[in-house]
Amino acid sequence: MLTVSGAVRVLVDPRTERDGDVVLDDGRPEHSVLDASGAVVTAGLVNAHHHLLQTAFRTLPGTRGVRMADWLPTMAAAYGRVGHDPELYGLAAAVGAAEGLLSGVTTIADHHLNWPADASADDTVGLAAATADAVRGLGGRLVFVRGSARDDADRAGESAEAIVRGLLGPGAPGGVSPDGRLQVAVGPAGVHSDPEATFRVLGDVAARYGLRRRTQANEQVDTAIALERYGRRPVDLLEEWGWLAPDVTLAHLCDVTDDEIARLAAAGVTATHAPGCDVPMGWGIAPVARLLDAGVAVGLGTSGGGSNDAGHLLADARLAMQVSALVGPQLPARQVLGAATEGSATGLGRPELGHLGDGTAGDLCVWDVSGVADAGVDDPVAGLLWASPGRRPRHVVVGGRVVVRDGALVGVDERELAARLRGRLARTPAV
Repeated sequence: MLTVSGAVRVLVDPRTERDGDVVLDDGRPEHSVLDASGAVVTAGLVNAHHHLLQTAFRTLPGTRGVRMADWLPTMAAAYGRVGHDPELYGLAAAVGAAEGLLSGVTTIADHHLNWPADASADDTVGLAAATADAVRGLGGRLVFVRGSARDDADRAGESAEAIVRGLLGPGAPGGVSPDGRLQVAVGPAGVHSDPEATFRVLGDVAARYGLRRRTQANEQVDTAIALERYGRRPVDLLEEWGWLAPDVTLAHLCDVTDDEIARLAAAGVTATHAPGCDVPMGWGIAPVARLLDAGVAVGLGTSGGGSNDAGHLLADARLAMQVSALVGPQLPARQVLGAATEGSATGLGRPELGHLGDGTAGDLCVWDVSGVADAGVDDPVAGLLWASPGRRPRHVVVGGRVVVRDGALVGVDERELAARLRGRLARTPAV
């Protein structure tokens, strides 16, 4: 049993808060206490849209202030120089997951889009397993999204099936492992990248295994390419291709009309807001208030290091709150915190995540609000976003287990992880 004791405020969910202790059943007979004095306790943050491999490729020359048509080949060339292998994938994922845990992220959805051109289905299982093992080894939860970016449709489908079988095996309803630490989903990059055949094939895999489906839609570039190539907008194509449904989450949605929002809501589609990517890439700002008012559940994601060089979801929640006033009413801090927790979990089909109420999975963060950055703050919950942009949690708990204590990873040296990734990037791939 774990008791989180003495919190100034406990944010149970976006609508419920209280003072006092939080008690978690961690499955252990002994009783331990985690100090939360002078702190706010929230559910663990859920990063609903990341590209973990890009953690190894941040601030590259030619990736800032450029068009998507120039950004994509620059990133692809960087991947090619370093090479695709389980070591790189594991180290990039470990560094990204460590960065996430140290900023309060207990669950990461990794939309993995980049695969070696000649990789067999078994090869992709090895790469996916390296990613999953790295995140789980640090104590975090991973949603591995077998993505596609211009892949052959049939090969993508074969790989997705092999990854489901290889990572989960039998007895994983909804694509979630029995311990809840690993989930598999599928998702093409978007209609700008992948044809109808890929959406159909990956949709069939999702239906066979009960997986969630995720894709990217209605960034400005996505809309422009869809209109040029098909004479249709992305939402029209997704509807025609069978990808407007309650098991589908769409990331970005910067360029979306009121009619499209109504159609997404009627179909039960969920959304992921990624302002830390969309703003610097010049794609615009998703109309989160309009989506929420229409009944669309909205989560929050950082996207990858190629567009957003930080995996700090709370910082992006702050950005989301601040830029919301440019496209509608100012979003309240609690509503944005709700997107970073409950909203993201809803899009993943994971009702046990993103809250501290009944049925919780036991993921939480303890945020110190006793220092100078929070002095004079009247509302400590709102202050989590308005004050201290680089805030890191004092403690992080996943499944009742403390994985960050006093601001440091438990049992892992973050500098050693960083050094190992730097060393791998310095080596050329074996021939």
